[in-house]
Amino acid sequence: MATSLLVFLIVAYGATLVAVYVLQTRLIYPAPEVRSDTPGAFEQVSYSTADGLELRAGYRPARDDKPTLLFFHGNGANWQTTPFVTDLLVRDGYGVLAAEYRGYNDNPGVPSEKGLYADGRAAYDFLREEGLAPQDIVLVGNSIGSGVATHLATELEARALVLVSPFDSLEETASRKLRWLPVRQLLRDRYDNSGKFPDLALPILILHGEGDALIAVDQARALAAAHPDAALVTYPGWGHDLIVHPPVQDEIAQFLQQTG
Repeated sequence: MATSLLVFLIVAYGATLVAVYVLQTRLIYPAPEVRSDTPGAFEQVSYSTADGLELRAGYRPARDDKPTLLFFHGNGANWQTTPFVTDLLVRDGYGVLAAEYRGYNDNPGVPSEKGLYADGRAAYDFLREEGLAPQDIVLVGNSIGSGVATHLATELEARALVLVSPFDSLEETASRKLRWLPVRQLLRDRYDNSGKFPDLALPILILHGEGDALIAVDQARALAAAHPDAALVTYPGWGHDLIVHPPVQDEIAQFLQQTG
């Protein structure tokens, strides 16, 4: 009896490992609701990636000599959510390119770490083709978008890097949630933000809710500790949806005024 139970548990555990490995793309990049609307004063734009995908996104040019936020949203969202969480900045004249990812919102392709980096480069190139200088571009990443924004900051010039509800690495986040699985061996996509931080040479602002139950605030603190000049602001009681709170936009605006 005991032997049969042990065999069953081993088989069940092995099946779980296989399922997590096979389904990890769907787990990391859950498909959000497809939207075709163009909210606010944004216009729908498209740009091509280096591997031949045509991605649709949203764009609002800057006014009053303000910089443009190249905004990478979280994994359960789409570009149409970005106008809502940047509306106060847009009213102040900041531009926003609400970047979109492959496989999201009816865009072609399958999301992956390598793929999202390519999507981010294409979005940056779109702004450069619009005539923006690197000093006019602010890299902003929310949640998993922090991985895209951080990686771009290692390759491309920009005015500043702003991360909202970021992780130090996806590997660390996943291993905290699934302590009973060898997640570090199973993951294909890792988004090692803290490993890239020491080499960054631009102003950095990190914003994180102290009540974040998805990505613990101590991950943001570990990320900030990886760069001597990174500024960290935490918010007691606020969770992973930190980006929806208007004071976050005020904090970003104050930070960008200092980088000018």
